[in-house]
Amino acid sequence: MGKGKIRKFEEMKTFDNVFQPSFEEVFGKDYMLKNKWAGEHFKNNHPIILELGCGKGEYTLGLAGIFPEKNFIGIDIKGARIWTGARQAHKEKILNVAFIRTRIELINSFFGENEVDEIWLTFPDPQLKKRWKKKRLTAAFFLNLYRDFLKDPGLIHLKTDNAVLYQYTLDLVKVNALPLVFSTDDLYGSSQSEMVYGIRTYYEQQFIEKGLNIHYLKFELPRDKVITE
Repeated sequence: MGKGKIRKFEEMKTFDNVFQPSFEEVFGKDYMLKNKWAGEHFKNNHPIILELGCGKGEYTLGLAGIFPEKNFIGIDIKGARIWTGARQAHKEKILNVAFIRTRIELINSFFGENEVDEIWLTFPDPQLKKRWKKKRLTAAFFLNLYRDFLKDPGLIHLKTDNAVLYQYTLDLVKVNALPLVFSTDDLYGSSQSEMVYGIRTYYEQQFIEKGLNIHYLKFELPRDKVITE
């Protein structure tokens, strides 16, 4: 591991907005803040919104600035990426932002029933190889995990440059008769681009400059719907 990463990991240990439990602490176990994020960490009863696979936390921070009356938690396994957003939030005293370093597969160890209002998936890995399809963050496996802690019905936002992931998710929504709020295969060419609040990540801007369309999907996830592939 490079010296830069080591420095970032050490610095993150001093941030009160970053949580980095070990695998052993949460595998098959409830994390200490499960069902307590609003009251014990954020010290309020505001809605909680997650960004899964948050990377540097650009969307987490962007949404937190627009909606100070809501709490935002970015989740990613890459600590060196999280450091960027966590450091900014710590330095600027952005109190409605937190970050968790963990695998998304373990997310139910962190959140309890009705604890989360919405989930944002911003440019997740499309997992294009057929055998990896179940690893997509919009796969039935993950949607069924999200159902356990989302308020009923919870909202899912997908923003991606990948047409395969977009179409796969749209098909899954239709097959499972999930309420579709909005979908477009050309977000910035549509009349509804304001739905993403003008927030663009670093990589998103690169995609746009390359002429790639940005796809966006927003749908509801009712608790009583068991999702199938």
